[in-house]
Amino acid sequence: MIKKIYLAIICCLCGLSLQAQYAYFGSRGTISFDKVTYTKARMRQLSNEMSSKRMDRGMGMSEYLDRMPDSHTEKLNFYFDENATVLMPEESTGSEKQNNEVKMAAPTITSSNGRAGRSPGAGRIGGNQRGQFRGGGANKNGKVLYQDLKAGTADIQLDIDEKYILSETLDSITWRFTEEFRNIAGVNCRRVNGATKDSLYLIAYYSEEIPVSAGPALSHGLPGMILGLVIPEMHIQYWATNIAYTNKLVPADWRDKKSKKMKLAEFSEIFGRYMPRNRQNESAKKRILEQLVY
Repeated sequence: MIKKIYLAIICCLCGLSLQAQYAYFGSRGTISFDKVTYTKARMRQLSNEMSSKRMDRGMGMSEYLDRMPDSHTEKLNFYFDENATVLMPEESTGSEKQNNEVKMAAPTITSSNGRAGRSPGAGRIGGNQRGQFRGGGANKNGKVLYQDLKAGTADIQLDIDEKYILSETLDSITWRFTEEFRNIAGVNCRRVNGATKDSLYLIAYYSEEIPVSAGPALSHGLPGMILGLVIPEMHIQYWATNIAYTNKLVPADWRDKKSKKMKLAEFSEIFGRYMPRNRQNESAKKRILEQLVY
């Protein structure tokens, strides 16, 4: 009888050991993100700033805002492995391109400190003067963001009048952990509040179930994958909607071989002249980076 009890205990322990051994925490896969931009709020903030500085010159912005949709949702694919990530637009159909409404499933968060500093207006780098940002790389539908997690660097590929790949070192983000949790795409995530070195306030939700320190819009620095990212000042939010694990590395064909490579500082000098006069200063690089990344 005693031998049978011992045998049962050993079998149970072996079973638990096997379960622990084969517990799966995926470090490679694809995450589908919804990028929600609150366009009306962004333009209203820009309009207020321009009016306060007497830059509107009777543009009739209020009438334009009334006709503008409240928000726009863009579908993105985020590829990740242990060493790198690539974020690029999903190939969209005609009906998806017309989707300017926020999905009800995407939660809304507003800033608790009421900050309204930098203008988040669209087209800050040239805008209509230089054309809108278009696609590049394997996906011809928009900009591509690449992170080298080991080297701590990033590449941003975009198309203005010609294609560029901008290289930059990943800036550190200061994170403050909270005890708030939320389920995103079926995964339990913890909220953290962050700030870039330029004092841009961020809210992120990360999960250690995906042991890769990365996230959308070049976010990083947490002990797991960021599945929700909110930038209150810019009225932009990213929410994961689906996670698919694979054994594949991130796609290597996203780079366009015809792209012109340069550092972000060089890009800022070239295109800084299209910034409003009061912004042609040391903050130009910061503002251009924010526009490109987020």
